[in-house]
Amino acid sequence: MTSNIRVRYAPSPTGHLHIGGARTALFNYLFARKQGGAFIVRFEDTDQTRHVETGIDSQLNGLKWLGLDWEESVDVGGPYGPYLQTQRLPLYQPYVQQLLESGNAYECFCSEEDLEQERAEQEARGEMPRYSGKCRHLTAEQTAAYRAEGRQPAIRFKVPEDKIISFDDQIRGLVEFESGGIGDFIIVRPTGIPTYNFAVILDDHLMKITHVIRGEEHLSNTPRQMIMYEALGLPAPKFAHLAIILNPDRKKMSKRDESLIQFIEQYRDLGYLPEAVVNFIALLGWSPGGEQEMYLMDELIAEFSLDRVAKSPAVFDMDKLNWMNNQYLKKADPVIVTALAVPHLQKAGRIGEALSEEQQQWVTSLVALYQEQLNYAAQIVELTELFFKEDVVFEDDEAKALLTEEYVPVVLGSFLGKAEQAEDFSPAAIQALLKEVQKETGYKGKQLFMTTRVALTGQMHGRDLNHTIHLLGKNKVVARLKKLL
Repeated sequence: MTSNIRVRYAPSPTGHLHIGGARTALFNYLFARKQGGAFIVRFEDTDQTRHVETGIDSQLNGLKWLGLDWEESVDVGGPYGPYLQTQRLPLYQPYVQQLLESGNAYECFCSEEDLEQERAEQEARGEMPRYSGKCRHLTAEQTAAYRAEGRQPAIRFKVPEDKIISFDDQIRGLVEFESGGIGDFIIVRPTGIPTYNFAVILDDHLMKITHVIRGEEHLSNTPRQMIMYEALGLPAPKFAHLAIILNPDRKKMSKRDESLIQFIEQYRDLGYLPEAVVNFIALLGWSPGGEQEMYLMDELIAEFSLDRVAKSPAVFDMDKLNWMNNQYLKKADPVIVTALAVPHLQKAGRIGEALSEEQQQWVTSLVALYQEQLNYAAQIVELTELFFKEDVVFEDDEAKALLTEEYVPVVLGSFLGKAEQAEDFSPAAIQALLKEVQKETGYKGKQLFMTTRVALTGQMHGRDLNHTIHLLGKNKVVARLKKLL
């Protein structure tokens, strides 16, 4: 199915892909794919003060990691390029001229000092700061005088007075604004660079965007954009504004809040699975109905619709994300999970950069042993610490106390003797060895298995004991028992 539906994700290249931006991109992507339309990625880079050199690559790499693809962007081109705003500047000039000639825009020679003074005076009077429109009716002589002073004008849009600006939001329904609260706003800076509100409507028009799905922080921009569409005689796209994402304290997420993991790159580096992150993000403000929580990308596409996107804010629940990623990791191929875990073990100095085939098999078995416990791959370092320490570290006093029982030397002495003689140290062989200890000593259950576990790992509970002993290896097992006894 193909349609004329065209949506876009249009970030500024100011850094890494934030969780909020990722959700906006994902919802646009799901909508486009569901409708058989096109998903476009373009970059709004006219604010050079916030430009980050690696910002574009970081955004694109983050989207690719999530599993998104696109029909048009800076990397693949397309029929409506360029897809970098600073390369589109000549395209805007005819529209600036049209607004000036129609009287819907005018040159403003106010300096920043003039504007600051005006704001201060308005605030002193208890008024909402807004541009007074003092340059609306400059004479030719006044304009010439300003130019003679060397002043470069900005271009301001002339906002209609006493006008109700309304539009039908695809999520929120009818939204209305009064023009009186807006004030004439700048559409082209004195440098000749267009402002966001002006450039974005022209980019959307020229790229034939049909639906603008974006965060609610842009809701207040929409009336400005609507009146510019009207002044230019251009059809406006349909708008859908996504509610904000709140942190666990139900406050607006801040990129400066270091208590939260907020950037897609961080999730990738910590060893989350992209399909889990996508699943989690999709449910931040969208509800498919029913009890199902786990969705693959194709299922999300099939189910997605704007009418099930919530008007109220979504709360970012880290525990829910970790639970969800754990569900995906449990089902994942151990080879994939090992590939995610190995860099963390290497970074911690637990294993070398180059692994022999035998070492690789050992690491794969180690990761597989803890795979069900992992919320994300980086946790493998802490979970497997006991395998890399020379001596046993006991987790608490209860574990230490267990080893003071009178039967402990009997059980461990028997186990040590058999371990030293063992030629086969596979999990199955260790299981058989423990049965022999049981027959020889008469001790079983907690007295046998927990005693052995605590003596070798310092923990009263843990993963499968036979596999744990196998992975510790004969030499380490014998050394630990001898030292303890």
